[in-house]
Amino acid sequence: MSLFQSGMDRRQWMAAVTGLAFASTLGAQPAKTARLVVIGGAEDRLKDRVILRKFVEYCGGSRARIRLITTASAQPAMTWESYRAVFSELGVDNFEQLALTDRDSAFAPQLSQEILQADGIFISGGDQGRLMDVIWETPAYRSLHEAFHLHACCLGGTSAGAAVMSRHMISQGPAVLRPIKWATETDIGLGFVSNAVVDQHFSERRRLARLMSTLAQRPDLLGVGIDEDTALVIERNRSIEVIGRGAVTVVDPSRMQSNVDDVGLEEQMEMLGVVIHMLPSGHRYSLDSKLQAARWPESLRRVLTRLVAPGPLRG
Repeated sequence: MSLFQSGMDRRQWMAAVTGLAFASTLGAQPAKTARLVVIGGAEDRLKDRVILRKFVEYCGGSRARIRLITTASAQPAMTWESYRAVFSELGVDNFEQLALTDRDSAFAPQLSQEILQADGIFISGGDQGRLMDVIWETPAYRSLHEAFHLHACCLGGTSAGAAVMSRHMISQGPAVLRPIKWATETDIGLGFVSNAVVDQHFSERRRLARLMSTLAQRPDLLGVGIDEDTALVIERNRSIEVIGRGAVTVVDPSRMQSNVDDVGLEEQMEMLGVVIHMLPSGHRYSLDSKLQAARWPESLRRVLTRLVAPGPLRG
């Protein structure tokens, strides 16, 4: 007997159909959420492993397919063995190293397929310039973007792997005492964080002046400084969260007044109206929480909106 034949009116019929539709989804896997786990380097791999545990959780748990990119490392074999042991102890069985060793390898169809099938991809530390030299404008590069934007693959990166997350990337530069024009050299990164430039080992290596030097040249960007054993988790279009043992420093120069165009390379710069936010570990900032947002300064709401905005699908 059909629902109509049972004598139900339209309201009862709609309620029944809705209930059946809901019941049919019980047990279904929830939709994946695209996240970036941007780590300031020196993450704990020996004790509690808070950040790496959360990364595994974001990828889907112990059954997730997690892949490692060691291209930035000067000792990729040693780096692979270190992370292989850690992820194995975290219960991940399907953990493999991606064969991304040089530009020729970045064009291999099998590599692109591996990237597209991954639930999570972790990028090790080393030299961010080395990684970008290998992957820039290759099928592997395009596959990373497709994996994140279309398949909601979780992307994690530590140290150099954090620096490459931004489109405008700090490639090198000393930890200067105060902002000066020549402090950093920049290059193009992977572009998953489109409105900010990321600096790592931030408090430990006293890099605030270095980051501000970069922003003096690019006031259209936010500066994100991430401490060691600390991660900024960016949930696309929704929230940011700080996990680990340190803090994330966000520098907003969008309303800055500066004389950067008028001073010499080694002269001190005037930078007025720069806003700095200190975000400690254990705090989450969500656009979905109106109650939480009501107590934020307007400047923090602007920062959050820009940080969670995804970069374009490139390639």
